[in-house]
Amino acid sequence: MRKNKIFEDIVHGIFLILGLITVGCVLLITVYLIISGLPAIREIGLINFLFGKEWASTAAEPKFGILPFILSSIYGTAGAIVIGVPIGFFTAVYLSKVASKKVRTTLETAINLLAGIPSVVYGLVGMIILVPAIRHIFKVPDGSSLLAAIIVLSIMILPNIIKVSITALDAVPIEYEDASLALGATPIETYFRVSVPAAKSGIAAAVVLGVGRAIGEAMAVMMVAGNVANMPSLFQSVRFLTTAVSSEMAYSSPGSLQRNALFSIALVLYMFIMLINVVLNFFLKREKEK
Repeated sequence: MRKNKIFEDIVHGIFLILGLITVGCVLLITVYLIISGLPAIREIGLINFLFGKEWASTAAEPKFGILPFILSSIYGTAGAIVIGVPIGFFTAVYLSKVASKKVRTTLETAINLLAGIPSVVYGLVGMIILVPAIRHIFKVPDGSSLLAAIIVLSIMILPNIIKVSITALDAVPIEYEDASLALGATPIETYFRVSVPAAKSGIAAAVVLGVGRAIGEAMAVMMVAGNVANMPSLFQSVRFLTTAVSSEMAYSSPGSLQRNALFSIALVLYMFIMLINVVLNFFLKREKEK
């Protein structure tokens, strides 16, 4: 008995240390971004930085307005969610409740493969196939656009949404569905009026993961969106917050205003993601309390 107690205390201590390390890493990242990002914001001005429409970091008279990046990130993420969430949700319901075991195994293997593909491969395929297709179909000068980024992101978030939603739907007690069927409901009615509401917290968590994946992606977006600092338009080249940092950080001089402004963009992106998570978690907790 004493040995078991000692073993449990050791395991508890290890888990506690690992948890503290995780929290410590988040705090270190937060502090570092604040220290590195605030100097440029103070020098440029918060209003000019957040709402300026022109980014020209290497010009003779540099300008550091990131409103195009913010709006592009918002529109791109929203578009990916609008396309990806319904597809992922209905796919999850089909695989969890309707598909045969063989079909489910085959499709789950494909979904796992989709999740393991590096983002640069998504970008490469999009650049070779999707961008020319958009240019040809919509008769635009360049297919590298916000639309291409939205389509690529919507595909990239599918594995997270499908896998987490399937797990949530599989966890619904079978007794719920049996009771619904016994009361005369059809299988489809049971799935959407009983199983889905019972698994809504898990499905919402899948959407949160999808939002995080979409807003944090850089490489694939850079390859298909054109990476030009324009105000967002569906068929125009755009630059996201993530791609703004990754595309200029390599040649920015340490200590320069350009480098500090890039850290400020990273800080804005970080705060944006934190805000989304806080808001979504708030609504999830409120739904659980009801």
